Amino acid sequence: MYAITIPEAGGPEALVWAEVPDPVPAAGEVLVEVVAGAVNRADLLQRQGFYDPPPGSSPYPGLECSGRISGLGPGVSGWAVGEEVCALLAGGGYAQKVVVPVGQLLPVPKGVDLVAAAALPEVACTVWSNVFMVAHLRPAETLLVHGGSSGIGTMAIQLAKAVGAKVAVTAGSAEKLAACRELGADILINYREEDFAELVTADVILDIMGAKYLERNVDALAVNGRLVIIGLQGGAKGELNLAKLLTKRAAVAATSLRGRPLGEKAAIVAAVREHVWPLLEAGTVRPVVDRTVPMAEAAEAHRIVEGSTHVGKVVLTV
Repeated sequence: MYAITIPEAGGPEALVWAEVPDPVPAAGEVLVEVVAGAVNRADLLQRQGFYDPPPGSSPYPGLECSGRISGLGPGVSGWAVGEEVCALLAGGGYAQKVVVPVGQLLPVPKGVDLVAAAALPEVACTVWSNVFMVAHLRPAETLLVHGGSSGIGTMAIQLAKAVGAKVAVTAGSAEKLAACRELGADILINYREEDFAELVTADVILDIMGAKYLERNVDALAVNGRLVIIGLQGGAKGELNLAKLLTKRAAVAATSLRGRPLGEKAAIVAAVREHVWPLLEAGTVRPVVDRTVPMAEAAEAHRIVEGSTHVGKVVLTV
């Protein structure tokens, strides 16, 4: 088979479409013939040499894919060869084939195109686990999403609105804010021109920036607010005002998904299948795909994501 390899860390040109050995499913795994994968910022970090795959996982980038089951490892039941699926991965999605732990496999939602389904597993699992399982967003509360036009942001807007929450977003252009409005965002903040901490008080904040936004995120929290940090695009080290947290009786959590044990990932995937998949099948929530790019041209897809001109996900097609 062919896969995107990274012989040496570097820029987008470091991604090489090369022939590699076929993966073989072990006990509790399935083999998926990949139809599409999606680009996540974690892939860019891996390409740059800053985010190695967890031990034992595929060395190739790609944290999600869609395709068809082409083989079952020992002990796998409940799935059949030929079924259309999408999957949460620890790596390996930029390839023609990938092995997937059975607990990280999802059926393609009814009514969702197989290629578009590649844009779902990582964002759905990230948003549901953080906004709902960690921060427990409730109806009528306000969610503030940084990077509202990103893959994570577009899913967070839709899921929060589906449960009856109010949504505020930050984004860097009028075009991106307009896309957020179309998805249901109530409060639109251009972070290049406005200070979100002066414009919104949020019960839950989903943050991709880390240190750069830490002080203002705490300022923007409501009493009993919950700040969940899932990215460090603005740095890893910041000063936390504990006195302000105490006054607000607020909480700060920081989570990641890729390196979690299989059991934890399986529990998140099961929750997503229970709570998010019905919303997708009803048309209440949809994958947001900015464009598709041939997988062999993954370097171009990385340039697009690094340029931050896209809305939603950039999908790679085999």
